[in-house]
Amino acid sequence: MVRYTSLALAAIALTAAAEAQQATDAVDPEAPATSQSLGAGLSEAAQRALEAKRAGTPVEASDWMVAAANPHAVEAGFRVLEAGGSAADAMVAVQTVLGLVEPQSSGLGGGAFLVYYDAESGTLTTLDGRETAPLDATPQLFQVDGEPMEFYDAVVGGRSVGTPGTPRLMERAHEMWGNAEWSSLFEDAIALARDGFTVSPRLAALVAEEGERLQTFDRTAEYFFPGGTAIAEGDTLTNAPYADTLEAIASDGADIFYNGEIAQGIVDTVQGADGNPGVLSMTDLAIYDVVERDAVCVPYRGAEVCGMGPPSSGALTVGQILGILSNYDLGEMGPDDPDAWRLIGDASRLAFADRGRYMADIDFVPMPLEGLIDTDYLQSRSMQLGGSEALDEVTPGAPEWDHAMLWGDDMAIELPSTSHISIVDGDGNALSMTTTIENGFGSRLMAPGGFLLNNELTDFSFATHEDGNPIANRVEPGKRPRSSMAPTIVMRDGTPSLVVGSPGGSRIIGYVAQAIINHVDWGMDVQQALGAPHLVNRFGTFDIEAGTKAVGLETALGEMGYETDIRELTSGLHAIEITDDGLFGGADPRREGIALGQ
Repeated sequence: MVRYTSLALAAIALTAAAEAQQATDAVDPEAPATSQSLGAGLSEAAQRALEAKRAGTPVEASDWMVAAANPHAVEAGFRVLEAGGSAADAMVAVQTVLGLVEPQSSGLGGGAFLVYYDAESGTLTTLDGRETAPLDATPQLFQVDGEPMEFYDAVVGGRSVGTPGTPRLMERAHEMWGNAEWSSLFEDAIALARDGFTVSPRLAALVAEEGERLQTFDRTAEYFFPGGTAIAEGDTLTNAPYADTLEAIASDGADIFYNGEIAQGIVDTVQGADGNPGVLSMTDLAIYDVVERDAVCVPYRGAEVCGMGPPSSGALTVGQILGILSNYDLGEMGPDDPDAWRLIGDASRLAFADRGRYMADIDFVPMPLEGLIDTDYLQSRSMQLGGSEALDEVTPGAPEWDHAMLWGDDMAIELPSTSHISIVDGDGNALSMTTTIENGFGSRLMAPGGFLLNNELTDFSFATHEDGNPIANRVEPGKRPRSSMAPTIVMRDGTPSLVVGSPGGSRIIGYVAQAIINHVDWGMDVQQALGAPHLVNRFGTFDIEAGTKAVGLETALGEMGYETDIRELTSGLHAIEITDDGLFGGADPRREGIALGQ
């Protein structure tokens, strides 16, 4: 049984693991940071929301609500909703501010998945704004002499940069569901970029932690280490190039991002990255498009848990976990029962085994999409949990499908940095969007337009085959890398009842599934459901959140046969519960966000 008694030792071990060649996606999320100094400069309502989060109580509202990872971004969305804007309008305002105040997590240089409920039509759909591999990429992109590269050798530089999708997704969502003037949605972000914003504790801590890696490229170093010194909590930071980029998009739409000067700046930055250039081209940007896809929905306790399908593995894997657990009465067992966590942990292991074997960009590889969430199939998988000890061996199942292709198992790393936005507007529209540049600070390349570029291509498998069988998530030109992002809307009686999602790399799946279990099975209010201790099992080892009462379950889980690892588990859950009595919002206490409504 493994137990870290020092968070410093854990961080050293995790850094060493990440710098080894790509072998697993069991890599730590961003470290936690306090939000104690975030109140300065915020509205009284935002300050009250911060206090509610610290007190562990939900924020209440009657008409509309927004929850996201930084109070400045939430306030921008609040103002849009207050003026009568839709959830899609508010998302644009929130995302553009997030790209400024927490640039390590998401932004114009990254991608996103969006799940949207349109109240007027009563329909639920999703938008895929995932980055794509350049047309000049090959399956051997991350190999040297036939062997996978060291992970961070692949990440840092232009090689890892995929075609950004976020600007096009913002525009598409506004075209489909917006009612506010497009240009008005950028005002808060432009003002903050020009006038300056206060560096938060979280951003300062992560810049300091990155150190030399974040100083690899001059433009990035000059922004985060002005004069050679890391930006610090409380500093005022401006970003005039970002303001210029936003003004161009506000005036001319997303096309200005994907063609012309902004696009050329991205391509020159990627192809000119010293020591590790990439192959992204002007053509890749010009042809990029967002894909509307059907939501993936799985029944659970009388509700429908709906989310993003492939190329995300989020909804399928969350759905598999919950579907397997449907056969067990978790509510009777309660959150302090080790056997409940045995069931949750091994259900997750079974789902992750299927994820590694079958899940990838469905536009490129055949997938047993319906078979993976078929009720009879999940019932057969659940029968494996009938004992009292950890499963000795977990292997992919054999869901029903109409292809006979053999796939190898993928062991691709998926690192956070990511952010999540939940919004409900005054007309009852609901939005759940998870947005990312992948690793913290992405490729560490900053475009001339003042935004960081993603390293999303390292979400592909570095290896192309396993035991002679092709790996579904291998690199291919134009393909979208598999993701674990799981923006979710829980539907009950045909309307939304919970809007939820989280960052956290491949642990996103466990965080979201657990939040739903906390709320649905164990009756926690929305803030309690997000703040409850985490226990996550993907590949056999039970990750137990350090400094929480969950540590008390370590001995019992060890006696069941699990390896255990006590560590920080820094989710970033944001959720809104929709009831007949109004809206109730929650924000993860491990990060700096709030929920705010009226």
